[in-house]
Amino acid sequence: MSNPLNGRGRARDSQIPQGESVGEFDNYQKASQLVNKLVANDFPPSLITIIGDDLKLVETVRSKLGFGRIALSGAVTGSWIGLIFGLLFGAGINADGSGDVVFQPQNFISALVIGAGIGMLFNIIRFSISKNRREYLSYPQTIAKTYRVVVPATELAKARSLVSVPD
Repeated sequence: MSNPLNGRGRARDSQIPQGESVGEFDNYQKASQLVNKLVANDFPPSLITIIGDDLKLVETVRSKLGFGRIALSGAVTGSWIGLIFGLLFGAGINADGSGDVVFQPQNFISALVIGAGIGMLFNIIRFSISKNRREYLSYPQTIAKTYRVVVPATELAKARSLVSVPD
């Protein structure tokens, strides 16, 4: 069995890795702990795969989404953009005629406020004309019923012996 991932963490093919199960768990953290133990005991990481079975999409609703939250989100994003422009263009020529370049806080604050206003306006307009407008914020995640740690059949005995080593 070869590692299903290439060097950049992307799947090389769409086949489920073949091999034997070293352990089966009801949550990902326990499967990950087994993988950590194998890797800590010098088992080649590229030969280990965690396979989730019986997948479910779980979307947890976090809060109501309205114009206030949309406006606040736009203001925060816009103020970051304003901050960048304020830092870039916040300097000006000193008024005393010396020609020195000095930081002028009023330019910086103006850019920050204008950026926040534009961001707020843009987000409100975008939310208003959206066809698939949802009135809530949610967090989707894919969860498996069981997680199996799989290694090649030729390496199963070695993996099982490493698993039985006390921590």
